[in-house]
Amino acid sequence: MFQIVLFQPEIPPNTGNVIRLAANTGAKLHLVKPLGFDISAPSLRRAGLDYAEFVDMQVHDDWAACLLALGEVRRFAFSTRGTTRYDSVVYQPGDAFIFGPETRGLPTEMLEALPPQQRLRLPLMPGNRSLNLSNTVAIAVYEAWRQNGFAGGS
Repeated sequence: MFQIVLFQPEIPPNTGNVIRLAANTGAKLHLVKPLGFDISAPSLRRAGLDYAEFVDMQVHDDWAACLLALGEVRRFAFSTRGTTRYDSVVYQPGDAFIFGPETRGLPTEMLEALPPQQRLRLPLMPGNRSLNLSNTVAIAVYEAWRQNGFAGGS
């Protein structure tokens, strides 16, 4: 259905939560190295790796390899520096949602490689920095899935 890309994730429980989310929504998950943890680490397992058997997950050596695997799909980058609200987009099956590392977000060059309407942000109260990565992924994926009638869900 949809594709989730975690670019250089750093915090095991966040990635574990996203694994569980992908398993429960039918999304494909892409992890782009370097990862800030061992994928077999107990903290990742506790947070969702036990769902790994239910998720289509690929680990890529770098961004170029991930792009090749994604193919010709629409890509949306989520960032506090995004210019378009996430809920103003009409999502289509196959769309890829790209999220950056927890401590620094996506590199500027990755954001600027996409047109402004594909650089998305979630609204926040003034003065706040950001939401937790796994919460942001959940909000984005569920909005896209909702727009598509929760296809495949029960």
